[in-house]
Amino acid sequence: MTNDDFYVRFWGVRGSMPCPGVATERYGGNTSCLEIRCGGRLIILDGGTGLRPFDRALAADGPLDADMFFSHAHLDHICGWPFFTSLLRPQSSLTVSAGHLLPDHTIEQVLAGLLRDPFTPVRPDRVRARITYHDFHAGETLEPRPGIRLRTAPLNHPQGATGYRVEYGGRAICYLTDTEHVPGAADRNILGLIAGADMVIYDSTYTDEEFPGYVNWGHSTWQEGVRLCDAAGVKTFVVFHHEPDHGDDFMDRVAADVERARPGSVVAREGMTLRP
Repeated sequence: MTNDDFYVRFWGVRGSMPCPGVATERYGGNTSCLEIRCGGRLIILDGGTGLRPFDRALAADGPLDADMFFSHAHLDHICGWPFFTSLLRPQSSLTVSAGHLLPDHTIEQVLAGLLRDPFTPVRPDRVRARITYHDFHAGETLEPRPGIRLRTAPLNHPQGATGYRVEYGGRAICYLTDTEHVPGAADRNILGLIAGADMVIYDSTYTDEEFPGYVNWGHSTWQEGVRLCDAAGVKTFVVFHHEPDHGDDFMDRVAADVERARPGSVVAREGMTLRP
């Protein structure tokens, strides 16, 4: 990896709950977790069950030094935290951030709540990594490291969520999961965040045909992702946060449909690496 290398790797692409099994072997059944490399720096987006296989891969790299950002704190996006063995290593260093919890909660309180009786034998006092917690308000611009900028925006999801635009080396990868659109009215927060981006990873839980049965559930469709990316001049659209009951055969049909609608689009799979 060179100092200007910039890529995203998908460790969990599923939404709502993990769904391992023969029906999801090709696209994957783990919930949201992404690795973004900005040269030598590591950014982790969300900590669903995909964090566990990522953690195993990280172990070979030595002590962890990373910045971790949560879209929100619903269980499918944080349930990998108690199994993140990097937390047990005193040489590890991690900055953990979230933009949707203030003023009622903090990300430190939320994650500490997972490490308590009777949910897990891992107690907070077993955590040896150096962890810095940071709560912000969605809409702020963050600079976790020199040369890396994260623009943020609030998303339309129950109890709130945050969208991210990661900018590095003149390129931009956007991560917008767990957001619900209003049919016929493009989300101005999202359009502003993704304008001219090289890659947009978007909540595509449903199809437009399914969506009327899930209004107010806090999710969107791949067709809305196409509309947003077309309107904002995005280069590559990535379908993400697959519905648990959408098995591999269903996702193959989605992949064919989205390719016809917007050639060059991608349906996220576990283990996939994409460069903008």
